[in-house]
Amino acid sequence: MIGPKLKFALTGCGYIGKRYITILSQHPQCALSAIIDTDCSRLSEYKHLDISLFHSIEDYFSSNTETDAVIIATPNGMHGSLAIASLKQNKHVLIEKPMALKRSEAEAIIQTAKDQNKKAMVVLQNRFSPVSIWLKKLVESKRLGKIFFVEVNCFWNRDERYYKKESWHGTKEMDGGSLFTQFSHFIDMAYWLFGDIKNIRSRFANFSHQHLTQFEDTGSIHFEFEQGGMRCVNFSTAAWDKSFESSLTIIAENGSIKISGQYMNRIDCCHVKDYHLPVELESTDSLNDNNHYKMIDAFVGAVMENNPANAEEAFHCVDIIERMYAAQIY
Repeated sequence: MIGPKLKFALTGCGYIGKRYITILSQHPQCALSAIIDTDCSRLSEYKHLDISLFHSIEDYFSSNTETDAVIIATPNGMHGSLAIASLKQNKHVLIEKPMALKRSEAEAIIQTAKDQNKKAMVVLQNRFSPVSIWLKKLVESKRLGKIFFVEVNCFWNRDERYYKKESWHGTKEMDGGSLFTQFSHFIDMAYWLFGDIKNIRSRFANFSHQHLTQFEDTGSIHFEFEQGGMRCVNFSTAAWDKSFESSLTIIAENGSIKISGQYMNRIDCCHVKDYHLPVELESTDSLNDNNHYKMIDAFVGAVMENNPANAEEAFHCVDIIERMYAAQIY
């Protein structure tokens, strides 16, 4: 027997918003009650649905439409203010990454959620991939021994096909920078696995996107873990024509690990002392299209069963990225 459904309002029905519309229509514990978007042409696509449509968050709030939670899938620069406003209207919030573009806004979201006794969660869907879960357990088991070195490499293509003139992508105010929009999942993954960092030294450059973006297209960041060991993040959106690498490499006392894929869903190397890779992970070259669905599952559990929310965890990603940008060596 299916119990009561969690009623959602979705703000922002672009590429990622459309994914949530599909997921909510398939989830037995969810119902989509409202969509908010300033683009009339986008809203018109959903006139056939038995839901409320609004051109602004203010119109949605004043309508008193019956909803429990708001999914925020708008441009990055709006995440913080919309989350805080929704929480103050007694709505739970599920925020697409990044949580916010400023540490102060992320802190305000956490505090407002506490004040209103509401749940705030951030979409960190890569944590739900089978490979990520396996690696987390392996690191926590201490089987690898001391972690000496970790390297994250993300070399993607983002050109005129992505940074269109009419888009918010590429603007400092709404996009925030490559680390926020393209690579925050990888920053979060490294924090989730190995903890906080210190002694950050960053170099950034804009080699081929001067006419497309207000920020860097390439960077190399070196730092240390609070618990010891070295780490670096190398990234670029200037790869010609197509993306070619997303990877995380671990050099440890008792072995070496390399995982790759945009969703960290492939194991390229697992060479660990006295350890054999589980049979179910020997072939991992599969997409994790259901990770967003699992994220919705976790959010439903947080709201309906009072499971822990992840806002305080997600805060660290914003904090680390802000520190990385602040540590630029000129």
